[in-house]
Amino acid sequence: MSTITLTDVSIRDGNQSLWGATGLSTAQILEVAGLLDRVGFEAIDFISSSHMAVAVRYFRDNPWERIRRVRAAMPRTPLQFITTGLRFIAWQQADPEFMRLVYRRLQANGIRKFIMLDPMHDVEAVLAASKLVKEEGEASVMGALTFTLSEVHTDQFYADFAAKLAKSDDIDCFYIKDPGGLLSPERARTLAPAVKAVIGDKPLEIHAHCTIGYGPLASLETVQSGAVGTVHVGIGPLGDGSSLPEATRMVANLRELGHDVPVDDKALAAVSDYWSRLAAAEGHPAGRPQNFDASFLRHQIAGGVMTTTRRQLKELNLEHKFDEVVAETERVRAELGYPIMVTPFPQMVMSQALSNVIGTGRYAQVSDEILRYVMGKFGHPTSPLAPDVEAAILDRPRAREIEAEPMFPSLADLRKKFGNTMPEEEFLLRAVMPENQVDAMLGSGPSKASYCPEAAPIISLFKQLAERPAAKDLVVDANGMRIALHAGPSV
Repeated sequence: MSTITLTDVSIRDGNQSLWGATGLSTAQILEVAGLLDRVGFEAIDFISSSHMAVAVRYFRDNPWERIRRVRAAMPRTPLQFITTGLRFIAWQQADPEFMRLVYRRLQANGIRKFIMLDPMHDVEAVLAASKLVKEEGEASVMGALTFTLSEVHTDQFYADFAAKLAKSDDIDCFYIKDPGGLLSPERARTLAPAVKAVIGDKPLEIHAHCTIGYGPLASLETVQSGAVGTVHVGIGPLGDGSSLPEATRMVANLRELGHDVPVDDKALAAVSDYWSRLAAAEGHPAGRPQNFDASFLRHQIAGGVMTTTRRQLKELNLEHKFDEVVAETERVRAELGYPIMVTPFPQMVMSQALSNVIGTGRYAQVSDEILRYVMGKFGHPTSPLAPDVEAAILDRPRAREIEAEPMFPSLADLRKKFGNTMPEEEFLLRAVMPENQVDAMLGSGPSKASYCPEAAPIISLFKQLAERPAAKDLVVDANGMRIALHAGPSV
């Protein structure tokens, strides 16, 4: 019937949805990069500015080095960067000239495709950021149509937004992004053709999460409608669950429907095997096909935020509060004017719900991000805020401090602060991240070059033993391998 290509989301969105965005180091990605390049993907959904911060904070990996090295290992497949436009790591909107430098360095290091996502669907904001990308390199730009359920977000709403973007030469393609897994097959059947009708020859892709079981069916419906030519998938344990449809099953289903899917099946199977071995070695959960859960149609929480919140509650020994936090999230979202649940809003809304549940009272503690949202610094909500909640949030000294705070510093002012001789990539990180985290990353040296899942348990054991001075002698004898460690005399 037609040729359908695939984009792999395992490294960024699959990891974020299922492993809390903290599951992969540079070495772990490099180990599989060559295989991924052989599969034949349209692109690899590789990184975001938030994931760059995770690389620094959790792994002490240089994110610029990560992009460079993976690009060198994957010369054929474009690496994709998702951004909310004029924002880099920090929530605050950045100086356009600062973002120009960000886009320049990303492309210089190997990013070949950008997703421009504005949660408020602000046409001018998307076009402004896309223009900067095009002026600083040759990467393609994909406009995001972020799906949600509301009286406002109709097929016509998305078609009108896409039509305005499609007029610009800076937008090369589009995708329907469904971070909450809310797109039903029935809605997909009308939405995708409505968008395709207004974007003409520009390609349309589908990115539908599996959180409530809709993802695979909605993706297939958009393909069957003739509107979509690329489907986003996760591989092996990084597919299904709250991630994207699992790649091997999607390939089989597309071929069963008569479509040609030009991927190397053996390479895809080898990648799936690697991720499975890594998940087993590191104790990461594997995605599983999801049963339908109608409650998600109300609270609309994306998978990655769900996973992160579960981890936070576990760290606080409050796992039993999870269902209460989810219910509170629905209530908070309604009170805040139904923000579309895509970065940064799911994190903001669910964090507020968490604070409301485990804190001293509802809205007793409010983050600076929530204050800025209520003040309109992220754009204008689709619906009005609950008046009593808006008043309660703004009636505190911190609100007045934020109102008076300066805008994001200009590129020139930041250069004065950090010096004109600092390397650009270090400068960009220091401008938006804690100094001690960047220092620790730089002090750790280059990232490891290799990773073996089977060695992970032994390495973990050695690390634990190194923290126990009383452990003097250790012998590991298994499967033909013998390692003996003997503590020498203390000096």
